[in-house]
Amino acid sequence: MNQKIRWGVIGAGGIADRRTIPGMMLCSNAELVAVMEINMELAEKCRAKWGCKKAYDNEADLLADPEVDAVYIASPVVLHAKQAMMAADAGKHILIEKPLAMTAEEGQKVVDYCESKGVKIAAGLMMRFGSYVQAMKKAIAEGKIGKPVSGYAQFTCWYPDIPGAWRQTKAASGGGAMMDMGVHCIDLMQYILQSNAKDVAAFHDTLSFHYEVEDSSTVLMRMENGCQCVVQSNFNVPDEAAKWRIEIFGDRGRLLGYGVIGQEDGGTLDAMFLGEQGGYVAQQDTNKAEGQSIEVEFGNAYAREIESFSNSLLTGAALEVPACQAVQVQRIMEAAYRSNDEKVTVTL
Repeated sequence: MNQKIRWGVIGAGGIADRRTIPGMMLCSNAELVAVMEINMELAEKCRAKWGCKKAYDNEADLLADPEVDAVYIASPVVLHAKQAMMAADAGKHILIEKPLAMTAEEGQKVVDYCESKGVKIAAGLMMRFGSYVQAMKKAIAEGKIGKPVSGYAQFTCWYPDIPGAWRQTKAASGGGAMMDMGVHCIDLMQYILQSNAKDVAAFHDTLSFHYEVEDSSTVLMRMENGCQCVVQSNFNVPDEAAKWRIEIFGDRGRLLGYGVIGQEDGGTLDAMFLGEQGGYVAQQDTNKAEGQSIEVEFGNAYAREIESFSNSLLTGAALEVPACQAVQVQRIMEAAYRSNDEKVTVTL
């Protein structure tokens, strides 16, 4: 194999054009050679913009290209399974946007199919590559905040009714705010804590708009390590009002990440690392308690995602985000939808 992975992009508009392809351009071990869009005019426009060799208006032709080693799939969710299995048939390795498929069962079939064809498949949960996300994971692994006992994450956007928007129909997207945004936070809670969800309960509503998927979601998770977590995702919070965050409290400290999730690597991390605690203090005065900052080097999370996957293909290193983990996250989301519909707590 070459020293650079030669990439094709299926669904080169949207997130691919805004974020992933620009990140790919920063990678020393990746090269964009082909793009595919729903018609040749759009495909050619993408090709010209990014200066790659080839443009296609269907996935079959792109996948038949012998110069393509791996594909990034960023099409509507309803197309994911078919396109991933076509890529596997063509011997192309796959980085696929989340969710992996319309259901966890379908996603598992895709993972198994790729394994049978000898191709690697990773999921586009790129927020794992955020600098402060990595710092939070490291601090917890080192026991800096003691036993994690409480977690909270919130991720939102303003996504009003848009005619023809595939994310606003269940048939094309599989779900709303949780499926599109909460998926990242659910994954990050498990990733940062290095512990999977055990019990799930949830509320989902469409409070502000008129589409059939939820614009408001709250998911509660009890993790295998005992930590109790809340994930809130919304399509109905104005972007100017948003405060994306991840907070983890332990019995010996805290990690408060503000703006540490999203499409750009940044934000702030307020940490407090304490020793063993004494007895009960009735005054409970926290006003003088100041945290500390943790220094990180910000980068491009999409570039890190492409660089990591390309490195795994070139060296055989383990995948940072194997697709089977995205299937497990989707099982949590399906449990959350069931919890809301049946008014039950679901044990995984």
